[in-house]
Amino acid sequence: MSDKELLELAAKAADIKPFSYIHDQFWIQEYGFWNPLRSDGDALRLAVKLDIVIWECSQYNCALTEIRYGKNQGEVTEPIQDEDRYAATRRAIVRAAAEIGKTL
Repeated sequence: MSDKELLELAAKAADIKPFSYIHDQFWIQEYGFWNPLRSDGDALRLAVKLDIVIWECSQYNCALTEIRYGKNQGEVTEPIQDEDRYAATRRAIVRAAAEIGKTL
């Protein structure tokens, strides 16, 4: 799935209405530019809004998130690449949100 598709589904799960897609991020009327794949703040707000739990999983070299949203309960893991734990965690959060968005 492309980054754009992941972001669209994550936005749908969070009930965020994207206005346009510009340079790999969405323009959201209320927020300005929004890309939780690149912004720690956007990713954390997304996780909090959707009740996504973030687990520390460095011993397995991956980021782990847990979905606790209705029927979508489960885990999403994302391998840590180039020792960037933050990027892996943001992507795991967005992937978890996209799983929620798929069912809405």
